[in-house]
Amino acid sequence: MEEQISEFLSTLQNERGYSANTVEAYRNDLNQLLSFATNERPHLAQWNRVDKPLLLGFLLHLRERGYSASSISRKVAVIKTFFHFLQERSYVGDNPAATLGAPRVEKRIPQILQRDEVERLLAAPANHSTPKGLRDRAILELLYASGMRVTELVSLDVDAMNLENNTVHCTGSGAKKRVIPIADRAADALADYLQRARPVFAVGADERALFVNPHGKRLTRQGLWLIIKEYVAEARITAPVTPHTLRHSFAVHLLSHGTDLEKVQRLLGHASAATTQFYVRMVEPSVGATDE
Repeated sequence: MEEQISEFLSTLQNERGYSANTVEAYRNDLNQLLSFATNERPHLAQWNRVDKPLLLGFLLHLRERGYSASSISRKVAVIKTFFHFLQERSYVGDNPAATLGAPRVEKRIPQILQRDEVERLLAAPANHSTPKGLRDRAILELLYASGMRVTELVSLDVDAMNLENNTVHCTGSGAKKRVIPIADRAADALADYLQRARPVFAVGADERALFVNPHGKRLTRQGLWLIIKEYVAEARITAPVTPHTLRHSFAVHLLSHGTDLEKVQRLLGHASAATTQFYVRMVEPSVGATDE
């Protein structure tokens, strides 16, 4: 059973282009299901012996342990994808997950920052005239100027930047690539970082990462989150801020200025316009009236 999970995850990464983070999330969900199933039925040795009552028992198990509706829904989606794979490979006959239902998830409106809060946050690193301050200013400016996901930003290599025409080449989920234009302000911060800060860090000649930590290694998502938290506190922003907040703010502020929905969709790398459409309800009413 473990081998078929590994085969499935390998297919996701190598054939479908799923990111390493997504594959790891799938691994955790499926290992959790496997642990539950073998605890419930100690002699279980094949996926074709898993039936719908066992899967329903797993969902009940999750609810009893306080998992949110969104978390359970995500796990249901993973299970459905996995069993579809098993059926395609003839590892199972009937698909017990085919009619598995997921709890309804109320989509919450994401937190965004007001423009004055964004300005305070972007200005905060300037209080530190150090290589770290220059790096952190470039990070925050680029996050807000591009709307990139945190994972996309920490995955950038130096050659992804084209400061001659103010663009960044970004690889999104599913290995989809897009070219994002950035404002002069962000480009200047990046040029400053590349010239005055990055060389100061202990960067090896073979390190391609754009943003590095003091040891010269690629900055991690967790490291970036700590940077954001540091400057949120310094800027005295009381609103809850997550690594995705600048991305949400970028989208809403563009739409507020009348940017075309399709363009915002391309910049964000959304596969479906419906995902981008969700931001429209957060735009000021006056803008919505104008659009009509």
